[in-house]
Amino acid sequence: MTRTRFKAITGRYGLLHIAVLGDFCLDRYLEIDPARREVSIETGLPVHNVTRVRGQPGAAGTILNNLVALGVGRLYPVGFCGQDGEGYELREALAAMAGVSLEHFLQTPERRTFTYTKPLLIQPGRQPRELNRLDLKNWTPTPAQVRQRIGTALRAVAGEVDAIIVLDQVDVPGTGVVTNDVLAALRDVGQMHPDVLIVADSRRSLRGFPPVVFKMNAAELARLTAAKRRLSLAQARRAAAALAEKNHQPVFVTLAERGILAASPTGQVSLVPALPVRGPIDIVGAGDAVTANLTAALAAGAGIEDALALANAAASVVIHKLGTTGTANVRELRELLLQG
Repeated sequence: MTRTRFKAITGRYGLLHIAVLGDFCLDRYLEIDPARREVSIETGLPVHNVTRVRGQPGAAGTILNNLVALGVGRLYPVGFCGQDGEGYELREALAAMAGVSLEHFLQTPERRTFTYTKPLLIQPGRQPRELNRLDLKNWTPTPAQVRQRIGTALRAVAGEVDAIIVLDQVDVPGTGVVTNDVLAALRDVGQMHPDVLIVADSRRSLRGFPPVVFKMNAAELARLTAAKRRLSLAQARRAAAALAEKNHQPVFVTLAERGILAASPTGQVSLVPALPVRGPIDIVGAGDAVTANLTAALAAGAGIEDALALANAAASVVIHKLGTTGTANVRELRELLLQG
């Protein structure tokens, strides 16, 4: 990618309006000082003393964090949180972010706030070490009224944006934001607003999603195609190409150390190799950084090759940020892609 092309693409980010539809959670980090370890008098069990608590939006919020870091002009989270302490923290964190509007973000007593609690051991001279995570999730179906309000919000925001990103993060179908009702609304939006770029990702499967731009990892592609084992690179290329042709939409597949693959509806398949590792890494958040950067670049007029290059660089930046779910900004992308 040339400097001129990089500047032309990233220079349009401030003009973009993007909605993020999906499961927003609170990433809460508990920093533990092992030097302050105690034993509980009551139980005889070890006590981990937390010396710092910090929180940030996670899951779909991680995508939003990356779009904010890129300087996207206006951002609309579409989802829900509970009327609980975690929901208060999440809304406060979202509201504090540049360009974010909570006009379409629902707070409801019918759901609890999805929360990832991440204890971190912090020791001088060592990388942070994450202990067993503590999750707060919804295990019952999302109530009809909540589903309807999300569908209404999605239809309303579609006329205001250049792109919509969809992230289905929950483990149990029907318990989060991206329910069958919401997918039906997404299908309607795609038909009513054909010029709006829609990019979808799901940790379970994109099966049942309307024909939009699909982004997934290799394991998700294997599940979608009913493969019984890890796909070879040649198999991944064929599967992605067939899916792109079927949906008449591009397909993007992250392949970890093998890079990122893209298939166009016309049969062209591209692969950008992963950039070299430059030290200790933490892969948490890399996929969301790819989603955010692909969408921003495509919405700004980039072709598939340039979008792949930007997304690949973002993933490389993010995996080198330890002890947090990191983001990549335009300056970091420029330094890595253009060496300064």
